[in-house]
Amino acid sequence: MAKATTEEDETFGEWPLKRLMTEVCGSGPKSADDMTRAQATEAMRRIFAGEPDHTTLGAFWLANRWKRNNPEELAAYVDEMCSRVEYAEPEVDPVDCGANYDGKGETAILGAAAGIVAAGAGTPVVVHSGDRVPTQKQDAYKHVLDELGIATELTPRDSAEMVDETGFGFYYQPAFNPAIDDLWERRDMVGVRSFVNTIETLANPAGASTHLGSFYHLAFARKVVDTFAESEFHDLDRVIMFQGMEGYDDIRPGYTKVAEWNAGGDAAGEDGSKSDSFTDYEIETPEYGMDFEEADLEVDDVAVDSATLTEEVVAGERDDHWRDAVALNAAFRIYARDDVDSIEEGLEAARAAIDDGSAAAVLDDLRAF
Repeated sequence: MAKATTEEDETFGEWPLKRLMTEVCGSGPKSADDMTRAQATEAMRRIFAGEPDHTTLGAFWLANRWKRNNPEELAAYVDEMCSRVEYAEPEVDPVDCGANYDGKGETAILGAAAGIVAAGAGTPVVVHSGDRVPTQKQDAYKHVLDELGIATELTPRDSAEMVDETGFGFYYQPAFNPAIDDLWERRDMVGVRSFVNTIETLANPAGASTHLGSFYHLAFARKVVDTFAESEFHDLDRVIMFQGMEGYDDIRPGYTKVAEWNAGGDAAGEDGSKSDSFTDYEIETPEYGMDFEEADLEVDDVAVDSATLTEEVVAGERDDHWRDAVALNAAFRIYARDDVDSIEEGLEAARAAIDDGSAAAVLDDLRAF
């Protein structure tokens, strides 16, 4: 007997989350099947509409975590999210820095200083975050910028103007991505990270052509590149990712694995797959004359101390491992946008921006914005 069509089916289709759990993705990490793009799209539409029972939603998030999403599923989630994002593109084309929104708790956040220094060197940079995002609810970009006296609770249009006027811009998740922000309570109650923690960093609210991010394992970087390839909302020219401290977009001292993808690269495959131009390599900070360890970057209060260090480094008041760490992270942003041909050239540009006062001028402009 044919199934009667319900109002719910007419609105969403035939795959409520409970059915997806029972028939497709909820049987465990070894036996679960991947969803089709249409199924994943419908699931995300239902989630944004607030349709699933809270227990079912939590179970669905956990099942996705155990199963591990493939790029097709993630791209479906990303595209449903992006269709609800309020984009505001600046006139310049910045580097998009999408660090984990739930923040850091032990080491300084270097990306604010690095972005300001890169902007001083002529490379526009965009960062974005929420406010105490689950599950860690630790310090993120917003909290460092707040401590610096820089406006953060901006409309997306104001954020774009900040980029054009200063070279550095912050986009606030509740303003540009309210659909994800509305899930805050449900995410908090689940108690563990879900795929939402991954896709929110890929929103790219400034429409940048370069994405800079981080990973714990190299396979995740490849998955992110393939997700961008599957996404209908993104058309990136370049992706640079590295093993960041605490999962953030701060380069680790010592040995760091880097993943790089370039559009139209020589390694492009016959099928045009973006992942075919994916390469990885290693860098070691001693090769750049830097002698410090991750423990040297630990701080007592991440937001407050990161802001203090940002101000001191940008003003040229430090000549120690903090200056080196900021310069290296700035160099990666300059290199990511293809404004220099090597990390070494990026380091020269970053250090010059500190020495000649260009970075300090960016900070002044940000505070005045």
